[in-house]
Amino acid sequence: MPMRERVHWALCVAVCIAMLIAPALWNQFPLLQYDTGGYLARWYEGILVPSRAVVYGLMLNAGVPLAFWPVLLVQAAATVWVIALMLRAHGLRRRPLILLGIIAALSILSTLPWLTSILLTDIFCGLGVLALYLLLMRADTLTRAEPIGLIILIAVAAATHSATLAVLLALMLAAVVHFLIARRRSRIVGIWRGLIALTLGIAMVFAADYVVAKRLAWTPGGFALSFGRMLQDGIVKKYLDEHCPDSKLQLCAYKDQLPDDADVWFWGSPLFDQLGRFGGLGAEMEHIAVASVIAYPGLQAETAAIATGKQLIDVHSGEGVVTSIWHTYAIIERYTPQLAPAMHAARQQQGELSFTTLNRLHYPVALLSMVLLPFIVLSGRRQSIGGETAELAAAITLALLANAFVCGALSNPHDRYGARMVWLAVFVVVLALARTAAPRLGKPAI
Repeated sequence: MPMRERVHWALCVAVCIAMLIAPALWNQFPLLQYDTGGYLARWYEGILVPSRAVVYGLMLNAGVPLAFWPVLLVQAAATVWVIALMLRAHGLRRRPLILLGIIAALSILSTLPWLTSILLTDIFCGLGVLALYLLLMRADTLTRAEPIGLIILIAVAAATHSATLAVLLALMLAAVVHFLIARRRSRIVGIWRGLIALTLGIAMVFAADYVVAKRLAWTPGGFALSFGRMLQDGIVKKYLDEHCPDSKLQLCAYKDQLPDDADVWFWGSPLFDQLGRFGGLGAEMEHIAVASVIAYPGLQAETAAIATGKQLIDVHSGEGVVTSIWHTYAIIERYTPQLAPAMHAARQQQGELSFTTLNRLHYPVALLSMVLLPFIVLSGRRQSIGGETAELAAAITLALLANAFVCGALSNPHDRYGARMVWLAVFVVVLALARTAAPRLGKPAI
């Protein structure tokens, strides 16, 4: 590559990274959320808590000396790299201005820069999906070293959140089924690489948890979060009404005091605190969740479908990025007090950050992009769009559905869970438009 072109690419990448961390630069501190403190505290407290992956907590701790900015740079750089690989895989290689334009479009039209600017695992879900797609479907466009980087990225993504791992496993299962039906032997290497990546991610979870908690264990959560969704849907109350009194169930004595909101139960219920929270009720919540699936399969299927549908459209930007995140404040003040002054001086903590105006743009664009995905799949035979883009649209549709089921039916619908993935739909639409416009932009350098 000529020196002049290298300079162009370097400038393009630098501007792209700057756009992706622009919200944090404006804020003068990385954005924070309810869960940030839970990740950061893992190293200091030495215990495992539900849905707070140690792997991401260790990443945050590595960034403490420079006020977490290295974490944001890694998140933004990984995003630029994966999107650049996606453009090359879809015939838009060696065009730095197209990369710049697409990053700019996503920064305006989607929640993407808010995911790369926050100390949270959410950006890795979408990146993991794209990385797995590249390994499985576009391996022929990769250089010899790039699959190694993608394998590491997928492993880290899978290790940062159990829901992300579940989505990636669903995509792997779909890829294996597609391989068995289509018998495309060229894809077998990608499948093996994907399996290696996910296995490595699982190993990273056990290794990190052992380093912190000194025992081999998986990040807790799972059935307890499913219990929350069932509590909200009235299934737990129905089960307790039919099976109490039962000396083995503590909740029998309190069945008429249970809230009908999962978030209130887990994060704002004195009763939950009184009964020992996850440590005291974990086994019982798991028992009720599993037993109620067996007892009410029809009701479970109905409520799970409703929750999945709700999660699919719960995609507003910024959920939980507020000022009243006292747990995160307390964790930073306790374990990294040198960062507390900068944290409290940030615009988020001063109440200057609002997503109301942003969501007037982000939300309709997200919904429209999801609606357009099936049309892009059906338009795949058009040369201007290409079969590769149609395959990508199909893969992202499957990923969105898997994410909606995992986060909606197995946990509880939240805008945050949808927003972390829906930018992929916006990306596919922008990519299809770029593919359509590419012939008018001239032939790219090879």
